[in-house]
Amino acid sequence: MTRKLTMGGKAPQTGYRVSHSHRRTKHAWLPNIQKRALFSMILRQSFQMTITTETLRSVDKAGGLDNFLLQMNTGLLNEPMRRLQARIRDRSTRETTA
Repeated sequence: MTRKLTMGGKAPQTGYRVSHSHRRTKHAWLPNIQKRALFSMILRQSFQMTITTETLRSVDKAGGLDNFLLQMNTGLLNEPMRRLQARIRDRSTRETTA
């Protein structure tokens, strides 16, 4: 699986593993990325995305994808998620005013 994220903002970290004798070997720690389909109740549509497990827990805690994206700061999201956030925000304001 590619290590490109749709949501989460994590990147691989690099460093050294240090043995008991203090020999150092380069190592990379990869984020726990999962491919999941998340459902938007407002748009009535499912979206396939790569997401970190940490962010997935935050989505559950917020009460779903819609609430999570409405609470998120736009600067922390990448372009596809910003467009989705704008669609959800537009539809939710349209439904509350109608």
